[in-house]
Parts: sequence; C-alpha cells; structure tokens
Amino acid sequence: MRQTQRAIAALAAAACAFASLAAPAARAQKLQYPDTKRVDQVDTYFGVEVEDPYRWLEEENAPETKAWVTAENKVTFGYLEQIPFRSQVKARLERLYNYEKYSAPSRHGEYYLFSKNTGLQNQSVVFVQKGLGGAPEVLLDPNKFSADGTSRLAGLAISKDTKYAAYGVSTGGSDWNELHVMEVASKRQLPDTIKWVKFSNIAWQGDGFYYSRFDAPQQGKELLGGLGGHKVYYHKIGATQDSDELVYEDKANPQRFHSISTTEDERYAILDINDNAKGKKGDAIFYRDAKSGDKSWKPIIPEVGDDEYAVIDNVGDKFLVQTNHNAPNYRVVLIDLKNPAEANWKEVIPEKPEPIQGAGTAGGKLFVTYLKDVTTHAYVYDLNGKLENEIQLPGLGAAGGFGGNRDDKVIFYTFNSFNYPPTIFRYDIATRKSTVFRAPTIPDFNPSDYEVKQVFYNSKDGTRVPMFVTYKKGLKLDGNNPTVLYGYGGFNITTSPSFSALRLALLEQGVVYASANMRGGGEYGEKWHEAGTKLKKQNVFDDFIAAAEYLIANKYTNPSRLAIHGVSNGGLLVGAVANQRPDLFKVVIQQAGVMDMLRFQRFTGGKYWIADYGSSEADEAEFKALRAYSPVHNVREGAKYPAVLITTADHDDRVVPGHSFKYAAAVQHAQAGDNPVLIRIDTNSGHGASSTTKAIEQSADIYSFIFYNLGVTPRY
Repeated sequence: MRQTQRAIAALAAAACAFASLAAPAARAQKLQYPDTKRVDQVDTYFGVEVEDPYRWLEEENAPETKAWVTAENKVTFGYLEQIPFRSQVKARLERLYNYEKYSAPSRHGEYYLFSKNTGLQNQSVVFVQKGLGGAPEVLLDPNKFSADGTSRLAGLAISKDTKYAAYGVSTGGSDWNELHVMEVASKRQLPDTIKWVKFSNIAWQGDGFYYSRFDAPQQGKELLGGLGGHKVYYHKIGATQDSDELVYEDKANPQRFHSISTTEDERYAILDINDNAKGKKGDAIFYRDAKSGDKSWKPIIPEVGDDEYAVIDNVGDKFLVQTNHNAPNYRVVLIDLKNPAEANWKEVIPEKPEPIQGAGTAGGKLFVTYLKDVTTHAYVYDLNGKLENEIQLPGLGAAGGFGGNRDDKVIFYTFNSFNYPPTIFRYDIATRKSTVFRAPTIPDFNPSDYEVKQVFYNSKDGTRVPMFVTYKKGLKLDGNNPTVLYGYGGFNITTSPSFSALRLALLEQGVVYASANMRGGGEYGEKWHEAGTKLKKQNVFDDFIAAAEYLIANKYTNPSRLAIHGVSNGGLLVGAVANQRPDLFKVVIQQAGVMDMLRFQRFTGGKYWIADYGSSEADEAEFKALRAYSPVHNVREGAKYPAVLITTADHDDRVVPGHSFKYAAAVQHAQAGDNPVLIRIDTNSGHGASSTTKAIEQSADIYSFIFYNLGVTPRY
C-alpha cells in the first residue's frame, strides 16, 4: 500500500505567480449528484447493530453499480472540465515529467541490467549490456505488453547462469501477475506461462524457480473475491504449469502468506511465512539445503509471532538475519543452521537508538542503513559487525539500493530529497568513495529556489512528531498560503523525503507542501509503528490533525487554504480526519482509501491488514475501535464537508473500489454545504496509476481540483 513518484522542476519565469480568486458561481453552486439508493442492510457485531445502506455498491460488476459509476463520472468530469486551467495544468505536468529516468544498474554475471524511460513512455524499458562500458540493448519493453500501455512489468529475476530471465506482467494495474520466461542472450521468448500469481517472489534455483500463487479465482470475482490457500511451487524451464512441483502449502492455515527466496549461491531456499490475517505481525522462517538433497523444510523460527525476521544472506552454513526480536529498532544476528536455537545466536549489529532501514551484503561487506529523524544514514561493516566507515550522503534525504553480489567491486545506490532529484551514485568498496554515476538532466530546475525544512510538533498526547515542509524561497508567513498536507501513517512504512516531478507543479505556484510522519509508520522503529495500530489507531489521526494545527498556528496557512491528501491507508487517514474535523480543511483528496473498517477483511487481500487494523469480527474491543473511526460509518449527517475528490480504479484489487463508492455516496448524502463531493473512477488502472499517461491525467485532475478550490489560478 505504498506510493511516491519521481520528479523534476519548473520554469523559473512562471514559478512564483499565483493569484487569489473570488469564488465563481460555478464553484459555489451545489452539485446535483446521482440518486443513490439506500437499502435496509443491518449487521450485528457483538450485539451492536450497524447500518450499511450502500452495501449494494460492493458488487462492482453488477449492472446497477456500473450505471452508478457512469452517472458519478459524468458529474465528476463535468465539474473538472469547467475548470478553466485544467488543460494547462495537464500540459505543465507533461512538460515537468518529460525527462530521462534511469534505475540503478544491477550486475548479473557479465551483464548489467537497468531500466530507462525516455520521459513520457507509459512504461520503463529494461536494458542489458555487457560490462559497464558495453552497448545497451533492449531486453524487455513493457510498452509492448498492451495496446494502451497499461500492462506493467511486475518483477524480473535473472538465473544465476544468466541464461534466463523470468518476469511478471500485471494487466491494467491488477495485483495478479502472469509469469513468462525468455533467453537473455537471444531475447527469445519461451512458451513457459504461469498464471494466478500474486504476492510472490521469483527465486531461481538450478534450472527453474520458485513462485507463490493462489488457486484460480471464481470467474467474475477475479478482482474482488477473498484470497486463501497461498501455495509455493517450483517451475522447471520448459515444463507446463500443471506439472509444476508443489513444494509448500498449509491446509490447516489457508489464510497465511508464503514467500520463497534463495541465497546468492542458490544453496538455500528460504521459506517466509506470515499470518497477518490472524493479527500476527511477524514471520516464521524455514529453509532447505539443496546441497544435502533433503527437500524437507527445517525451521529456524518455527512459529509465527509478532517479531519480524528477514534473511540477509548466508555465510557458509550460517544465516545473517535482520530482526526486531528483543530489539524494536532492529538488529542483525548470525544464526548457525546446525544450532539455530536463540541461545546460540551471535549478535553482529546490536540495536541502536535509530531504527535499521535496510541491510544487504556486497563485496564481502555488510551495508546497513539507519533512519535518523526520517533521513537515511549509511554504514559499511565487515561480516563480523566491525564498523569500517560511513558512506557520506549528499544531505538529508532518502537513499536505497545498498547491496549486490559477493564478488562486486562497486555497488550503486540512489539518493533523493524534496529538492534533490533521484541521483544514482557509484560506490567503490575498496576506496570507500562515492561518485555520481547518473544524474537526471532537468532544464530550468534550480534546487536553491526551494526551501526544505524539518519541523517538530506535539500531538494531542504530547508525542513529538516530525514533519517536512517544502516551499519556494521568499515565502511570507502571513497565514494565507495555499498548502497541501500529505500523510500515510501505517504498516510500518516510512514516508521518506522524496523528489517528485509532478509535485513541483504545485510548488512553483506558491503552494506549500507538508509531509507529516505520524505514528503507525516505520520512522522510529516498531514502537512507533505499534503506537498507531489497532486500538491505538486514533493516535495517527490525532498526529495528522496536530500537523494541520501547527501549520495554521505558525502562519503557513489557514483552514480555507489547506488541502489534505492521502493514498490507500492514507486515504483512510484523510477520510477519518475529515469526519472528525471538517472545519479544519478546505480540500480533501482521498485516493484508493480503506474506508469501510468493518468489512475490509472480506475482499481480496484485505484480511492481511488485520495485523495493523484489528478485526471487527474476531475481537470486541477492536470492533469498537474500528467502529469509532471507520470513515464510512462516521460520516456526519448535516455537516459542512470540505471539497472532496475521491479517486479509485476498476482494476484496484488491493483496496477494492467499493470502499470509495460507499464513502462517496455517504458524504454526498450528508453534505450540507456547497463544496463538491466527487468520485473519479478510472479504467484499466489499479491501486496505483497503471501507466505514465494515467498518472499524469489523474494528477492533472487532482491538482486542478486543489487549485480551483483553494482559490489559486496557476500561471504557466
């Protein structure tokens, strides 16, 4: 449930111009929404009756729901089309996003792989070259997967002998993948095809690979039905899928997730099991040793609990493991497979005050990144845990990609921040020096035109919360600046300082962008995450409300000039706070949010969120907590809501569109003010935009809606 787009900057000549508008008649007039029927649906939870009048909207493929979608889109696009500068906003976004984008190269034997997008290609193209100085050749062009460019590459793995590449294809943004295989040298496609893959690695071992899949879903319910029975298979090159070897399933626990990885030497296959659907946050870990020929799965961590474990690499017959067991900020331990009991673990990297962001090995070294007040710090250790050096990063920002092969001499990592475009660095392991390998060429962009500052504020209970604020230099703190406040706050995910091309269309017009790092995320380790989950979820909303109050109290903005924005779990966030404090915001942008907290577990992979949210069906206290903030169930009849724009898509099988359908219907029914409440329902797109075209179209509508309702006329 994550998001973040890469980005560039703005034309200096137009950058500072924006003007306030008196609200035109079209903006003040209350819209006429489709007549959405209400039904007498009542559910009982622990003796409490709960109405659900829009239950019928969960059936997204029903003719009645499709007619409702058509009617809602007619109202929404009718409104958006009358915004006088909408086409200019879209053109500006295309200009901003039209630059070459690269991924960091990864080495596979004599080959290096990387992806490149020339600017506005719907999908990035994968290239392969021999050595760093070789001529790049197209290995895979996902733009050819579909006529409209909405089918995406969903994973790519190269066999150890570099003979084959296995890759996944997602259609229209769905989480379902179809796997295919090709020869790397000849680029020849093989007939191997594997269907109904979801939430899976591609892990090579020998002349085949492991993958995870579900049974084929009920026809017509592919994007809606609940998931169960996640199984692990091994596919041998040249075989048909029906002959693939079933290597692991758990019939007694059909709700569990199972994923497979293999060590670099392919000696070990590692089975990771989690049970989020039962509310467990951690993992069980099993392995099998190809060298021994024994195909049984042997336990390292035999039971799923609340502690997390991730195998980093093997050192001979020992595993380096990152874990938060007895270490909420994580540590690295060495586990001897011959004596895996905890008493025999060797601590390699002890827990520190800052949480570990990630760990990887390359060139016989251990690379560990830490988060210090949400920004990345990177260090190099030997495999015994002796600190060798810190990698000096360009400043306060986010960095990732540290890791590679055991015989690597150099590795590549990427750094970015709010005013620092994603830049790829080459790190020489022997000399300990970083140099710029590839930086985006962005005309008209001057990072010194923008100010980035980190502030700290106190939440309702006194908790100190960080927030980044970005704006054009010369900002006047007069309380009248248009401002967008973004947040996520969940699933142990860190909202990192990141650069966005599309976002600069806001910043150059004088809009302040604030990114709050609430509890529920991973910014300060597991304790910070846990403080925003289950019975403590209200802390996240309190943190976000306090962020808005800070921006107002410190004269950045005022409630009539403040927009809030959240995606997925962040959509839940903005929906909840709009119910609790509709007076505090002028605009709400809710993208693909989890809005029905009593029924989320009934659709696709929703039950795997129980570890973060709790369950309305299994625990009475959790039901009461969920009922108290669930956006759909707490819409306030007769309240004057802010201007609300909701977005979802027909191929979102992660957070199904029914969440947004029900929320839109409820707020439209309750709205007592004149602000619009609109839902934008895309096609051939998923939980995130399925192509560059879709991303720009959606962003253009969101930004136009924000500008229009905050009283900003962009000047391009």
